[in-house]
Amino acid sequence: QVQLVESGGGLVQAGGSLRLSCAASGRTYSSFAMGWFRQAPGKEREFVAGISWSGGNTGYGDSVKGRFTISRDFAENRVYLQMSSLSAEDTAVYYCAAAQTDFATYYYNREAEYDYWGQGTQVTVSS
Repeated sequence: QVQLVESGGGLVQAGGSLRLSCAASGRTYSSFAMGWFRQAPGKEREFVAGISWSGGNTGYGDSVKGRFTISRDFAENRVYLQMSSLSAEDTAVYYCAAAQTDFATYYYNREAEYDYWGQGTQVTVSS
């Protein structure tokens, strides 16, 4: 089992920045690819960013490319999502997820690939 706890959400003005953090505990952290998803009211959950087990490969959803950066800290067992140039369209609940994998360089962008999920953290961008 892996437990994921997100933090760092809140209210921010349009154009501002925010950093989300996801703390992982439980099973060996380094054997999981990690990802961030988000779900806005009335919409389906969508892929935001993913990072491989090795940390060397990352991928982003089209709507956040160039604005968001995913990273991971093996020593702290954390994964981060740095968000900048935020707009009202980024308002959503953001979820951290972990995908057990044998492939060090893969990241995943589909919900079905992920095995564990956090409870989510609310990000609200005021325009």
